[in-house]
Amino acid sequence: MTRIVVAKAYGGPEVLALQDIELPELVEGQVLVDVRAAGTNPFDYKVYSGEMGDDPARLPMPIGLEVAGVVAAVTPGATGYTGPLTVGDEVIVTNINGGYADQVVANAADVGRKPENLGFEQAAGLVLAGATAWHLLTNTRVGTGDTVLIHGASGGVGLMAVQLAAAHGARVIATASPARHDQLRKYGAEPVAYGDGLADRVRAIGPVDAALDLVGTDEALDTSVELVADRSRIATIAGFARAGELGIAVLTGAEGGQAIRDAARPELVELAAQGRLEVTVDRVFPLAEAAEAHRYLQTGHARGKVVLVP
Repeated sequence: MTRIVVAKAYGGPEVLALQDIELPELVEGQVLVDVRAAGTNPFDYKVYSGEMGDDPARLPMPIGLEVAGVVAAVTPGATGYTGPLTVGDEVIVTNINGGYADQVVANAADVGRKPENLGFEQAAGLVLAGATAWHLLTNTRVGTGDTVLIHGASGGVGLMAVQLAAAHGARVIATASPARHDQLRKYGAEPVAYGDGLADRVRAIGPVDAALDLVGTDEALDTSVELVADRSRIATIAGFARAGELGIAVLTGAEGGQAIRDAARPELVELAAQGRLEVTVDRVFPLAEAAEAHRYLQTGHARGKVVLVP
């Protein structure tokens, strides 16, 4: 038996509860992982809120897409995206369903060895945010000599996007509240405060070649289309309602995007191992306090990743 957090109904964080379940037997190509930390993501609460459908047949719904932990059992020949896996390996697991748990069963292809220089709590926040940022930068073709505007740069995906853009040789202009500007400067960004006059403040820094919207506000979308001449170099992961009318891409991982994100995983692990990519953990909650963790996550004030630990 293992403990797992499930949504017992559709609604707010109050629907989350711990439940004991029996894990399935491993089949070929799978591994069993003892979870040391589970990363939370906005997608997690969008699913159980009913925003993406409210089919009662999906309840109780396991929650959680990424964890870091230790391999407890493997099937013969199990190989992850960083190489063969053995019992005792410290690993990162993504593309799972039900990561808020004591143990998870995962396909070996979605498991990679954890960089030694990252703790479990940091590692649990590396790959999904990093792969999303990688997808955004790939789609908008950000590279050496470009100036990219990143809206919502102090969140989990934003901090990854800032670091990855800088690593690709781009100049980064990052929007955030003034309290978070020092953190963004640490990663090489030029921070600006959001709010009235944002476009003018950005324009004063210099022309912008591409823009990434991580917040979905009208201000972020309107500023992006005002400052970036080529709308194919604007992408959003949040502005679903207006993206179509503005002619900008919504990146969800569908239509080939998941392949880009999956291919990024070994690259992200290697950058982290080299000390070129950091994971900022804002707060850590016990697994039993998943609802409280989600209440905090939904405030939008997290300065990095929010993590659960069994």
